[in-house]
Amino acid sequence: MITRREALKRSALFTATLAAGMAWPLRVPAQGAAAAPSGPFKLPPLPYGFDALEPHIDARTMEIHHDKHHQAYITNLNKAVAGQEELANKSVEDLVRDLSKVPEKIRAAVRNQGGGHYNHSLFWQMMKKGGGGEPRGALAAAMEKKFSSFTGFKEEFAKAATSQFGSGWAWLTLDGKELKVEGSANQDNPLSQGRAPLLGIDVWEHAYYLKYQNRRPEYIAAFFNVINWDFVGQRYEKALA
Repeated sequence: MITRREALKRSALFTATLAAGMAWPLRVPAQGAAAAPSGPFKLPPLPYGFDALEPHIDARTMEIHHDKHHQAYITNLNKAVAGQEELANKSVEDLVRDLSKVPEKIRAAVRNQGGGHYNHSLFWQMMKKGGGGEPRGALAAAMEKKFSSFTGFKEEFAKAATSQFGSGWAWLTLDGKELKVEGSANQDNPLSQGRAPLLGIDVWEHAYYLKYQNRRPEYIAAFFNVINWDFVGQRYEKALA
């Protein structure tokens, strides 16, 4: 036990240390600190600031969506392929493209977590600050042929996104030489079905709930104001070739 005099001395020393701006010698480990995720798959940096898509998609949603949700898919994908050197050396695109080559015991995990990683890696690039408008060039001509007009495409795409039950995505894809609008559940991707994804919108609630709550159609309408049509058009021309 310490005496009252010793206790007062220690209290005075602590107060003086703080006043001098010095760190108290006892260091308490940070609570909840986690080791940096390890594995072959890494979180790609967001190609713009969290607030770049305001007011259409809010900064807080972008931060949580990218740093938390996307990172979680990557962390879990790395866990799934741990000890699978052949899979770890593949790109996530190759994993998703042919799931039949993934061992059955981890196929569901790779489908869900790998799909989440691949879908979101595309999603960030499909949007940009000052985006929106309409596509140009070959993609615009193809939309005119398939959907009669850009407005016709917007209506069909918005319908697919609105009617997707539960969590999932709506896509503009290239099926052979023909454009197609379709939906996919959870983190599935048309790439697994042999079609090239050109444009996708994430309709999981975590993509829009902070700003739009249950008003998914408003989020879908806002998405058209941030689409990076240059990127989508390049994907179309590459897939067509």
